[in-house]
Amino acid sequence: MASKKAPAKKAPVKKAPAKKAVVKKTPVKKSAVKKTPAKKAPVKKVAAKKPAIKKQAAVKFKGKPKDQAIEVARRLAIGYPEVICELDHRNAFELISATILSAQCTDVRVNMVTPALFARFPDPWSLASADPSEVETLIRSTGFYQSKAKNLMGMAKNLIERFGGEVPSELSDLVTLPGVGRKTGNVVRSVVFDLPGLPVDTHVGRLSRRLGLTKLEDPVKVELQLNDYLPPAEWGSFSLRLILHGRRVCDARKPQCTICELADICPSAGVPVTAPTTKRSPRKS
Repeated sequence: MASKKAPAKKAPVKKAPAKKAVVKKTPVKKSAVKKTPAKKAPVKKVAAKKPAIKKQAAVKFKGKPKDQAIEVARRLAIGYPEVICELDHRNAFELISATILSAQCTDVRVNMVTPALFARFPDPWSLASADPSEVETLIRSTGFYQSKAKNLMGMAKNLIERFGGEVPSELSDLVTLPGVGRKTGNVVRSVVFDLPGLPVDTHVGRLSRRLGLTKLEDPVKVELQLNDYLPPAEWGSFSLRLILHGRRVCDARKPQCTICELADICPSAGVPVTAPTTKRSPRKS
């Protein structure tokens, strides 16, 4: 019998482990992120602070204006017992002439001029017929001499033609004369005729405001307001005393508050003053 051949054993095939394909990782290129520079917050420029300007304190009344006026009048009567008009004169004609010349001029200067003026033209008749250039020469140093000469001669002619050469005493008549306004008319009325009249010149207006008697600037309105505070018999003396006080103590540039008898009732005591305004050509005053 034929012998059976044993099947040949197949050599076991060793399976080589499959090599994993090496996957090359391509490095991911990071897109360059552009850094946007952070916006700086706008720096607000702080304006340099200007030094604070101290505002002048508003003038306040320490009492009712009428009560204030009465007390001011009382004290001024003690301080200035004699009521003086500092314009030299011998009669109404000389006073009205001197007052016309005093517009934008000191009484001292007017008193230096009037002796020669009145020696040459002592009355309305001589002045009315004068040579204008001669009058201008005599009054030149008082300022605005051309307009003043015209007013003086016009005033003299009106006195002759309308009032018989006499200076009238009524304010309504006085203010119709060339160069004569309420101030001049009230000076003549109160000083020469001893009639009620409260002249408001620069001193009276200035002191009335500083003392808290008025806030008004217009001389006529100031006059009428002050008239309401005092009896008519005191109008003229009150005005003259305010003028004297303004010249001697309450100076326009440097008020002497430390020696002023009104300082304790004056709402402006110690308050700086503003510079006086520029002089203007005189009108009727």
